[in-house]
Formats: sequence, C-alpha cells, structure tokens
Amino acid sequence: MNVADTFVQIRRQLHRIPEPGFAEHKTKAALLDFIGKLPQHRLEVKTWRTGILVKVKGKKPRIRFAYRADMDGLPIDEQTSYSFRSEHPGFMHACGHDMHMAIALGVLNHFVEHEMDDDLIVVFQPAEEGPGGALPMRESAEFREWWPDQILALHIAPEYPVGTIATKPGVLFANTSELYLDLTGKGGHAAFPHLANDMVVAAAHLLTQLQTIVSRNVNPLDPAIVTVGKIEGGTRQNIIAETARLEGTIRTLSADTMRLIKSRIEALAEGTEKAFACRVDIDYGANYMQVYNDEKLTREFMEWAGQTGNVRVVECKEAMTGEDFGYFLEKIPGFMFWLGVETPYGLHHAKIEPDERAIGVAIETVTNYIRWKSAVGDR
Repeated sequence: MNVADTFVQIRRQLHRIPEPGFAEHKTKAALLDFIGKLPQHRLEVKTWRTGILVKVKGKKPRIRFAYRADMDGLPIDEQTSYSFRSEHPGFMHACGHDMHMAIALGVLNHFVEHEMDDDLIVVFQPAEEGPGGALPMRESAEFREWWPDQILALHIAPEYPVGTIATKPGVLFANTSELYLDLTGKGGHAAFPHLANDMVVAAAHLLTQLQTIVSRNVNPLDPAIVTVGKIEGGTRQNIIAETARLEGTIRTLSADTMRLIKSRIEALAEGTEKAFACRVDIDYGANYMQVYNDEKLTREFMEWAGQTGNVRVVECKEAMTGEDFGYFLEKIPGFMFWLGVETPYGLHHAKIEPDERAIGVAIETVTNYIRWKSAVGDR
C-alpha cells in the first residue's frame, strides 16, 4: 500500500462517521488516534471544543505556516454506491470534509517524516457547515498562541477532473447569510377570515416582495442572490394559520451589498407587519464573510503549481458558495483553491462520490508548495 492509499482508507473511515457542527466527537477521536500514533518528538497538540490544532516544530523556524481542514458532515440521507456508507442515519459527508481531513493528515504525516526549517500548524476546524467554527476558533486562546503567518486550504470541486486545481486572486467565495423570517398573526376558522390575520397570505406577499430586492435594489452588475428554499405555515386546510416561517439564504460578492439587502429585508418585514397586523421576527443565522485570496500569494502559488507539471492550473471565476475559511483570511494572508474530484453529482448531493485519486494529488501539491515556500521565503 502506497502513502496515498493509506489516506484513502482513512477517508473511508471518516466517511462512515459524519457528525454535525460542534458535535464531531467520533471524528475528533479518530483524528487524535491517528495523530497519537505518529512520532511525537516534534509534535504539539491542542484541542478546542471539537477541533484540533497540531504543531510540527521546524528546525529553525522563521515563519509559521498553517493548513486548515474542516470536519463536520451534513444532514443528508446518503444515496451513494459505497460499501463504506455513513453509519449515522440522516448524516453524510456530502461536501468533501472527509477528504479534506484525510489530506490534512497526509500533509501532517509528511512533515513529521520530512523535517523543514519552519513551523507548520495543521488546523482541524469544526462546524464549517454551521453554525460556523472558523471565527470562534480564530479568536480562541489556543489558536492565538500559534498564530500563523500564512494559511491555506482547499475544497473539492466536482466539476474539475482529477489533476486540476482552480483558484483566483481576490474574491473566490461569496459573503453568505442564512435567513429566517417568522410571522405571527391571529389564527381562526376558515369560515371567518375577517376575525383572523392569515400568516400564509402574509408570508406569500412577503416572499414575492423579497424577490424584488435583487431585481430592483441591487446594481445588475453586482452579483447577489436572495433565495427562499423553505416555507412552513398552517396545520390543515380549514384553519387560518396563526404562524408561518420562511427560510432562505443571502449571497453577495460585496459586503456593502449584503448590508443593503439586509436593510431592504428589514424594511419589507416592517411593511408586512403594518399591512397584515402581524409581527415579523428576523434571524440571520450563520453569517460567513467572503473568501478573499491574498493577491500576491495566490498568483505566486498558481505560477509555482503550473511550473511543477504535476497539476493543471485553472484561473476560475468567483462562486456564490459560502465558506467560513474567509474569517481566517480576514486576518491572515493566504488562499484557498478548488481540487478537482470529477463526479457527476454536485456538492451537498446525496449521491456525490468524489474521485479518491485526488487525495494523493492534493497531499503532493500542498506538501511540495509549503516546502518550496519555506525554502524561498518571502520574495
């Protein structure tokens, strides 16, 4: 079994035990078990909630690199053809975090076996899918003690073939915010609508108005999305609903546009309260800032990777997906890139089966880059 095969098997082990954010207890135990079997003379390990920080001490450190992998799964019933399907009903690693962790362990293993001058911090971050682990982990005492000078991460990309990586300087992923709107009125009998305030009707009007924000309040050259993906209201056909709930997401490439959209949502909610004599409560849930790749480091990485001959480098467009890695990049120079894992099913799909050959490609690319960057220093 070669080195890549080892981490393919670890990925399969992790795939079996997907867990929600800040509840990754089995995942944490499995990672710590692997880390504990490595030679310990240059390792230091810290834990933070369900996350893990591992420091590999360099021979004569000048700067400190960090590599981050996310840990949590998604509330999805798995429909893959795998023999190693999820053992946790209703949860699945449908966003590649099992691969991300296996790659991170491969990177860690490499630098334990092959010493370099500089320090490396491998970050296993919980709760990327929600409620968001990057920001509180970044602000933790544990992370601050080992604050890195540069940080990088990757995300699997179903649309690219194995052997391709894609990224760009500047904005890579969007600002995102969850959106929950709870409407409360007065229920009643369907035969006496004048004695009630119907929240199904109010929610329907509010939903329609929300769809005017992007089309009428946002510059058409400024990408933005307001999507309502779920509506709940009422109990049966002859009862006027006292409550209703809209659940959705907001995505923008500009922080100013995110603020604009939220102000318009609040104005429309206030108008709905007046028009339908009800109360509208707004909860923005988890908010993720944009993933903004450091211009210089990203260009340098793309040029380096293209010259190695080991991968094909694509300069991609920005995406409206969200990733809380942006909170690390807010304070630490670094970048994220897409890793090709060619599969017909997209991220968060119950049938996604990433090509595991990408694990070896990623370990080789990340380790070679960090070693090269450590050798050349800041150019």
